[in-house]
Amino acid sequence: MPSPFHFIPNKSFSTYNPLKDGQFNQLPIIIDKFLSLLQGSSKNLNWVKSIHAQVITNSLSNDQFVATKLVKAYSDLGSLEAARYVFDQFLQPKGLLCNAMLGGYLQNGQHRETLDLFGLMRFLNLEVNSCSCTFALKACASSLNYEMGMDIIRSAVEKGMEKNRFVGSSMISFLVRFDKIGEAQRVFDGMPDRDVVCWNAIIGGYVQAGCFDVAFELFFEMQSSRTKPSPITMTSLIQACGGIGDLKLGKCLHGCVLGLGMGNDILVLTSFVDMYCKIGNMDSARQVFQKMPTRNLVSWNAMISGCVRNGLVGESFDLFHKLVRGGCGFDLATIVSLLQGCSKTANLEIGKILHGCAIRSFDSNLILSTAIVDLYSKCGSLKQATYVFNRMKDRNVITWTAMLVGLAQNGHAEDALTLFAQMQEEGIAANSVTLVSLVHCCSHLGSLKRGRSIHAHVLRSGFAFDVVSMTALVDMYAKCGKINLSERIFSNGSISKDVVLWNSMITGYGMHGHGYQAVSIYHKMMEEGIKPNQTTFLSLLSACSHSKLVEQGISLFYSLERDHNIRPTEKHYACLVDLLSRAGRFKEAQALIEKMPFQPDTAVLEALLSGCRTHKEIDLGIQTADKLLSLDPMNPGIYIMLSNIYGEARRWEKVEYIRSLMRKHGLKKTPGYSLIEVGNQVHAFFAGDDSHPKWEEIHHFLGSLRSAAEASGYVPDTSCVLRDVDKQMKVRLLWGHSERLAIAFGLLTTAAGSLIRITKNLRVCRDCHIVSKYISKIVNREIIVRDANRFHHFSNGGCSCGDYW
Repeated sequence: MPSPFHFIPNKSFSTYNPLKDGQFNQLPIIIDKFLSLLQGSSKNLNWVKSIHAQVITNSLSNDQFVATKLVKAYSDLGSLEAARYVFDQFLQPKGLLCNAMLGGYLQNGQHRETLDLFGLMRFLNLEVNSCSCTFALKACASSLNYEMGMDIIRSAVEKGMEKNRFVGSSMISFLVRFDKIGEAQRVFDGMPDRDVVCWNAIIGGYVQAGCFDVAFELFFEMQSSRTKPSPITMTSLIQACGGIGDLKLGKCLHGCVLGLGMGNDILVLTSFVDMYCKIGNMDSARQVFQKMPTRNLVSWNAMISGCVRNGLVGESFDLFHKLVRGGCGFDLATIVSLLQGCSKTANLEIGKILHGCAIRSFDSNLILSTAIVDLYSKCGSLKQATYVFNRMKDRNVITWTAMLVGLAQNGHAEDALTLFAQMQEEGIAANSVTLVSLVHCCSHLGSLKRGRSIHAHVLRSGFAFDVVSMTALVDMYAKCGKINLSERIFSNGSISKDVVLWNSMITGYGMHGHGYQAVSIYHKMMEEGIKPNQTTFLSLLSACSHSKLVEQGISLFYSLERDHNIRPTEKHYACLVDLLSRAGRFKEAQALIEKMPFQPDTAVLEALLSGCRTHKEIDLGIQTADKLLSLDPMNPGIYIMLSNIYGEARRWEKVEYIRSLMRKHGLKKTPGYSLIEVGNQVHAFFAGDDSHPKWEEIHHFLGSLRSAAEASGYVPDTSCVLRDVDKQMKVRLLWGHSERLAIAFGLLTTAAGSLIRITKNLRVCRDCHIVSKYISKIVNREIIVRDANRFHHFSNGGCSCGDYW
C-alpha cells in the first residue's frame, strides 16, 4: 500500500518535519489534508499511526479537532490505548474530544472505562453535553449500573436535556432495560420532537415488558405522526407477534413490511423466521428462510433454534451441515441450540461430540456450560453433569436449575433438595422452574414437611397463582396424602382455563380412590367450557378403575371419540383393559383387545396380566406373559409377574425356570423399599433390612405388634410369599416387608395419635394390607400408605380402598 503522504500535492521536506515560520499560513490546508487522510484510514492501523506521527512532527498534536479525529480513527480500529494516549495530551479537553473518547470506549464494549471517564469529566467540571450523557446512559444500560444511570438521568433533567431526542431515547432505553416502563413512558410523553429512534425505544420497551397490545397502539400512533418506521421498528413488532402467538397478525405484519419496501432486509426477514418458528408455523419459516436473498449467521441460527424448539432436531442438524459446508462457520449460539436438541432427544453420543467441538472452539461460557450441564442431566449422565457444574466459576439460576432438575428427573430427589439448600446459601434466588422441580422431588419422596417448605418459597417468590406451580402443588399434596390441601389449592386456581390443572386434580382424586369426585370434577370442567384432552380421560379411566366404577369408565371411554373427537390411543385401551381385568371381566377385556384398531402393546398386555394375577387366572396369565416376553424380552417386571403367577399356583419348578431366565439375561428384580419422613429426615427401609440404627427396637416392637394382631384375629396370608419354603419362614419373611419396618419405626419415633405416612415403590401385598388394618385399630392411629398404584388410608381396622386395589 502506498504511503498516505503520497496523496499530499507538494511533498516538500516540510511535510515530514516541523513547520517553519513561513509555513504557518498553510496550516489550515495541511490540517484539512490530515483530516481527509484520517477519513480514509479506517481499515489500516499502520496508516493511522503514520498520520499520527506526522501530526506530531508538524506540531499539530495540540489541535483538539485533529486529536478528536485521531481518537475516532484509533477507536474504530480497536486501538484504545493509542486513542487514550492522544486524549491524555490535553489537560482541558473540550466536549467534542471527550465525547470521541467516550464513544470509543462504548463501541468497544468498555463500559466501565466509559463510566470512569464520564465521572472524571464531571469531577473536573469538563463540558458534559447531551452526547456525553447519551454515551454514559448506554454504558449504564449495558453494564446494568442502575444507580449511576439514574444519577445521570437526574442530572440531565436538571439541565433540561431530557427533551433532546438523543438523550431522551437513551433515557427510555435505559429505563426499559430495568423494567421501568412507566417512567420511560413519561420521558417519551415529555419529548416535543420524536424521531424514529425515540419511537423504536418506547415500542421496544413495551415489547420487552410483554405489553404487546400497547406496542401496537404506539406503532399506530407513530404512523399518525407521519414518522416512517425503520427495520428496527418492524423487528420489535414481529417479536411481539411471536410473543402473542398470533399467526394471523404475523401474516398481516408480513404484508405491511413488504408494503414498506423492507422485504429484502436481512434483520426483518430473520425476525420473521424466528416469529414463525415461535408460533409453530414451520412451513412459513422455511419459506422465508429459503427465499432470503442473503443470509448471515444470525439467520441460520434462528432457523436452527426454531427447528429444535419445534422438535425437528434432525432438520436442525441438516441445516448445521449445510451451514458448515457453505463455509459460513458457526458460533456459540449455534452450538447451544444443537446441544438443546441433543437434550430433547437424549442423544448423548452427538452431545459429547458437540461438547468437544465447543471446548476446541470457544472459551468457557456461562450459557454454553449451562447447556452442557442440561444435556448430561437430561441424558442421565449425572457424573459428567456434576463435573461440568462443579468446575463452573459463575453459575446463575438457570445453571442451578438444570443441575437440580437433572437430579430430580433421574431419581435423586434427596440430592436435589440438598443442592437447593446449597443454592440458597450462595444467595441464588430460585425461579418458577426450580421450585416446580423441587415440588416434584417432595412428591417423589412423599415428604410433606419439605413440600410445605417449598410451598412457602413459592408463595414468597410470587408464583402462587402461576398455573404450573399450582398444578405441581396439587400433585404434591395429593401424593403426600393431603388431598384436602390439593382441593384448597385447586379451588384457588379453578378459575383458570388450563386443562392441565384440572387433570392434576382428577389424577389426585383417582390415586386416593375417590372416583366419584374425579368424575364430578370432569363434569364441572365441561360446564366451565374447558375442553378435555387425552390426559383427562387417562386420569378419569384410572380413577374409575381404582374405585370400581366400571360402567362409568366404559361410558367415558366411548365418549372420547363420540363426544370429543379424540381418537383413543393405546394408553386409553390399556386403561380400559385394566378397568375390566381388575373387575374380573376377562371376556370383555379380551374382546376389547381383539377389536383394537392396532396390535396390543406392552401396556395393554401388562394390564391384562396384572388382572390375571389378582384373580388367579393362571392359564390366561401364562398366555399373556408369553406374548409380552415376545414383545419385550428384557423387561424384568414381566418375568416377576409371571413368576408370581406360577408361585401362587405352587408350580415351583416353573418359578425356578423363570428366575433362571432372568439370571441368563442379566435381569434383576427392582428391590422394594418404603420411605417415611420423621423430623427433617426421610428414612428408607428395604425388605429384611437390619441396617437401620434402631433395628433392634424395630424388630422387638414388630414382635409386639404381631402378637397383638394375632390376638385380634389376624391370620397371616402366606400365599403372598412366592418362595418354596415352610410356613414359619414365610411368616417371618412377611414381617420383614419394608412397609412394616417403616410403620414400626414411625410408631416408635412419632407422637402418640399422630398420622403415620409411608411411601412404597411397589404394590403393597395382600398380607401387609390386612395387617396394616389391624395395626391401625390396635394403636388407634391413622396410617397412610402410598404404593405404586394408589393411596391406602388405614384407620380403625379399615382401608379407604375397600379392599379393591
